[in-house]
Amino acid sequence: MKISVENLGVLQQAEFELGDLTLICGSNNTGKSYATYALYGFLLEWSRILEFKIQDSQIKTLVAGGTIRIDIESRAQEASSILTRGCRKYTERLSSVFASKPAYFRNSSFQVGLQPEELLGITKQAFDRTIRFDKATLLSMTKTAGETDLIVSLLSDTEAVEPLPRELIKQVISDALNKIVFGQAFPTPFIASAERTGAAIFRRELNFARNRLLEEMTRTDKNIDPIELLFKSYQDYALPVKANADFIRQLEIVANKDSFIAENHRQILDDFSNIIGGEYLAASDDTIYFKPMKKSIKLTMDESSSAVRSLLDIGFYLRHQAKEGDLLMVDEPELNLHPENQRRVARLFARLINLGIKIFITTHSDYIVKELNTLIMLNQDKPHLKRVAEQEGYKPEEFIRAEKIRVYIAKKDLIKLKGNNRRSQCQTLIEAEVDSELGIEALSFDRTINEMNDIQDAILWGED
Repeated sequence: MKISVENLGVLQQAEFELGDLTLICGSNNTGKSYATYALYGFLLEWSRILEFKIQDSQIKTLVAGGTIRIDIESRAQEASSILTRGCRKYTERLSSVFASKPAYFRNSSFQVGLQPEELLGITKQAFDRTIRFDKATLLSMTKTAGETDLIVSLLSDTEAVEPLPRELIKQVISDALNKIVFGQAFPTPFIASAERTGAAIFRRELNFARNRLLEEMTRTDKNIDPIELLFKSYQDYALPVKANADFIRQLEIVANKDSFIAENHRQILDDFSNIIGGEYLAASDDTIYFKPMKKSIKLTMDESSSAVRSLLDIGFYLRHQAKEGDLLMVDEPELNLHPENQRRVARLFARLINLGIKIFITTHSDYIVKELNTLIMLNQDKPHLKRVAEQEGYKPEEFIRAEKIRVYIAKKDLIKLKGNNRRSQCQTLIEAEVDSELGIEALSFDRTINEMNDIQDAILWGED
């Protein structure tokens, strides 16, 4: 999946492609969060903005005969044009994603492109969905794995149930086609925004404030729309920040189920516990506790370290919500972490990638990038590398292939803007090379480190 943006915040024109691991590095205020938030918003909303057109004649045939067959492969040929239209619609909604003024995005563009191979799996997957009311099945949609036809059937023949409106039937079929054609290409996103530490501290206050707001809405003047009042209380925050706060608010509910990691890969959770030095506990009194290893005490979030708070949402996601094929997006995973734990987080990400969870991060951490380099370079069949891995405690399941990684540097560079014949200095994203032997070429870090080394050399040896 390739994303192209124009006039998105400080990014004048940029392009980036999702890998199994995607990193965006760069200085502050260079567009990293703009790219991250815009991508998250699209992945959260694509099913509502992409639309397959269902003809009136098809609905007429369905109502008259009870069944129609839709050829999935022929409809998949419309994917490119549907994406283009949907991205235009999404661009118009960018101001709500960023909780900003529409004027700021008047000249913006956000476009997603898919390669043909990203849609090849549409015939392999089975699909089964029914629409029910009470005990009656109203509509059934099925597709057998390996087949190309979606079979749509109207099943209700009882007079007790009103027939489904035709426009609703169109929408339901369109949603099904969306799921079949695009569902494998667009991962389900989970974001840990840079504001997550504050949300962890004030989660009880967030619940209290929302409950008070709901109480006030029940008492308010009938001329005031309570839904509008509720919306206004949240509209000043960007969509990823709101999603992060809502997830933190509902941790007791989240904790009621186990993820595939908790069921099948407990070592991942053990590694995470080693990073935070304990485990999280969800109590019935609406409190989240942290229990340090080998201690009998329990700490509330405001009593816990900043590192424990900054990883709270990621910890609950891994234990209770993670699914294969997800996209875990982390804004600055190094927040509040000691360099050693930054290295451990990099190794954790590598293990998640090898389990089928995609990772997208923005980072200022040289420790994370260099640790990923190590995991890339160790992934070679050379005797001395095996010795190094054993001596330093690296596991084969932490190694990653260079071709799985995409790295971009947010910076100013000479590029040719669309419609221009000459190149000019613009804020953009420059792809960095990822080599199987040398790792990631992260120039934004190396330049700063080299400068610091030169200064220290001058201090130590400059007297002569």
